[in-house]
Amino acid sequence: MNIDRFVMAFAGSVILISLLLSQLHHIYWLWLTAFVGANLLQAAFSGFCPLARLLKKLGASAGPAFD
Repeated sequence: MNIDRFVMAFAGSVILISLLLSQLHHIYWLWLTAFVGANLLQAAFSGFCPLARLLKKLGASAGPAFD
């Protein structure tokens, strides 16, 4: 799995988990959803993604998200 696909899978998982936690535990978990969404939006314009940089340093392969 390349960096692009891992970042999308991770972000989607965090969003779904935080939505579930907001229903089961406390509504404040929606702040995590908002944070992930804001980070995805800023990464689309700036190209900076902390998770992608970490994965690159760990040796994951880069690649286009949609082939």
